[in-house]
Amino acid sequence: MTLNAEQIGEYRAFAEQLAQAAAAAIQPYFRANLAVEDKGGRLYDPVTVADKAAEDAMRSLIQQRYPSHGILGEEQGVAVGSSPLTWVLDPIDGTRAFITGLPLWGTLIALNDGTKPVVGVMNQPFTGERFIGTPEGAWLGSTPLKTRACSDLASATLMCTTPDMFDTEARKAAFEAVAGQARLMRYGGDCYAYCMLASGFVDVIVEASLQPYDVQALMPIIEGAGGVITAWDGSSAQNGGCVVACGDPALHAQMIELLRHAM
Repeated sequence: MTLNAEQIGEYRAFAEQLAQAAAAAIQPYFRANLAVEDKGGRLYDPVTVADKAAEDAMRSLIQQRYPSHGILGEEQGVAVGSSPLTWVLDPIDGTRAFITGLPLWGTLIALNDGTKPVVGVMNQPFTGERFIGTPEGAWLGSTPLKTRACSDLASATLMCTTPDMFDTEARKAAFEAVAGQARLMRYGGDCYAYCMLASGFVDVIVEASLQPYDVQALMPIIEGAGGVITAWDGSSAQNGGCVVACGDPALHAQMIELLRHAM
């Protein structure tokens, strides 16, 4: 479903309303004593009342304002709509950082038009930062974002949330080979790292085992800032899995050649 500029503006404004509602639900719990559940799986996957309350708040607003739209959220799964439009929500991306008191987390909100995410918001209410991406560009608040030039992996700053996310020996080996060539390798960051790439402070991010709600909101932000984000084989990143993001398209082309065999 193709959206015009007026529609994009309307949905961007609404996405910011969702961000405000999620922030109000989350902030009382940050750096507070709260129970943490483990959702299970291969890796420790924590969830808190803050995650659940934020997603509840956003879902309620969507269902009131756009009852025909679909919703995909980390905590409550899929609500199929009659419209091609789907809101993709991660109430707290970086829950591990959240429960350890680190501000390297954010609320991710995307609007997918049925073919790709066209509006993306990463909201960090503790630091007061809101990153926004649309087909017209990307911004931190009202300040335009621009990735930096870096066409050489040997000169690049590379980030990854954790090496534990590489779930096969081939993927782990491919990541380690790439990381070993980078000038600087940093772990941690979750969604915040992607926004630092869009801001021109990071050059490449290599990750695996992602879900659609982990990445869809970040795609318009990175692309709007001039970067490229895809799966390791160059296909769309919107379904998650193995993802590579680069600020410089020339570096991205090199990364695809180094990683595609491990998809």
